[in-house]
Amino acid sequence: MYVLTVLLILPLLGAVLLAFLPDRNPKLIRSIAIAFTAAALLLSWGLIGQFDLVTADLQFSLIVPWNPRLGTSFALGVDGFSFPMVLLATLLCFLAILASAGIRERVKAYYMVMLVLESAMLGVFMAQDWSLFYLFWEFTLIPLFFLIDRWGGARKQQASLNFVLYTMGGSVFMLISLLVVFDAIPGHSFYMKDVATGARELSPHTQVLIFLGFLVGFGVKMPIFPLHGWLPLAHVEAPSPVSILLSGILLKMGSYGLIRAATMLPEAVLALQNLLAGLALFSLIYGGLLAWRQTDLKAMIAYSSISHMGIVLFGIAAMNVAGLTGAVTQMVAHGLVAGALFLLIGLLYERTGTRDINQYSSLIQVTPRFAFFTSLALLAGLGIPGTAGFIAELHAMIGGFERWGWVVLLVSIGMLISAAYAIRTIGRLFTGPVRPGMRDVQDLRAVEMAAAGVLSLGILLLGILPGELLAMMSASVAQLSDIFAGG
Repeated sequence: MYVLTVLLILPLLGAVLLAFLPDRNPKLIRSIAIAFTAAALLLSWGLIGQFDLVTADLQFSLIVPWNPRLGTSFALGVDGFSFPMVLLATLLCFLAILASAGIRERVKAYYMVMLVLESAMLGVFMAQDWSLFYLFWEFTLIPLFFLIDRWGGARKQQASLNFVLYTMGGSVFMLISLLVVFDAIPGHSFYMKDVATGARELSPHTQVLIFLGFLVGFGVKMPIFPLHGWLPLAHVEAPSPVSILLSGILLKMGSYGLIRAATMLPEAVLALQNLLAGLALFSLIYGGLLAWRQTDLKAMIAYSSISHMGIVLFGIAAMNVAGLTGAVTQMVAHGLVAGALFLLIGLLYERTGTRDINQYSSLIQVTPRFAFFTSLALLAGLGIPGTAGFIAELHAMIGGFERWGWVVLLVSIGMLISAAYAIRTIGRLFTGPVRPGMRDVQDLRAVEMAAAGVLSLGILLLGILPGELLAMMSASVAQLSDIFAGG
């Protein structure tokens, strides 16, 4: 089927069309960018009814040999791990474009680069050939570099350079691991299914060495401690719509890649299981403590992402049905929560010129809609019942308890720290005197409230009615947990 190919090239077609438009009509440029991201959104979400929930096999797949001598192919497909990520990516890209009304300089270039970035991210989640996956993985660096470097804040050059150097450094380890696997398996193919079948026959020692390379490459993007150095600066300096994509989608590329690597090298994951769990727990607590110390709201959300992605790594490390279900659910839940927070904080910053939490006292009196949606997103980040985060964290903790017993209580420490900074922020929104500079702040407009409402609705629906998402991933999760059990 060619539907995934159409989905992949739709944003690129939008970028090509924008290239031929004159710069003097920013409204038309913005409208076309919205139209193409909306088309990608409708196309991807329209596939939900055709997605078979009972099979772990690839769906909507397409394989076109690229270079048979090198074992490469143009192979696309989705399963229970990648399809939720595709849906999340198209949703957040559409909302990020909607939230980009504040871009005033080099408007055409901005929307072109955003559309190219969407295609690259979709390519990562849909690629079923490791060479194609690596191509899209590296390709995301180019638009992100320019988005941060050209439209970022005061330290944009440093932030963009840090991001590229960290990610490229991690990619070197990933590339080395890919080449070692390619050379070691019979058939010399990059097709993911063939690579996984051949790699499982390698010795445990070889699998561990290869997996460590993947862990560094994907760990930088997740990020996990101590590979997180690029994240806070990039989030703070990037335009807020770009931060939505950085936290909502780009971090998920790392955890998604780690799941693919775990599928390929189960013996390595078994050998490194306790190490992965230790890194997850440390990242969970460390990220929460750093978030607690921040007064800049974007920095706080950035550090909290390290903590939340620690839950994902913990679920993957558990290697059972509950843990893996919690990991994938957390990927979706965090995408919605972080997307909502960066959307709202970005809009507030455009209006007030500050992200200092101390400046937002009694915001509910001036901008009640801002206060409501921000509070809901912060509470969802805590994982309170009725939100998507609760479903994710509950599954991850059950999976961890099945594997390590009461050690899982360390996860609760991270959750308590998250509660501390979230409740502190909510307290600032609802208490204290209204500062003179905040008395005339405009509340959410209709389009902005619709964007925040979509994300909030997703958070609540997945928390109250998670069955559709859980069913979507269940077959793939069961297959992967069986591989671990067999290993």
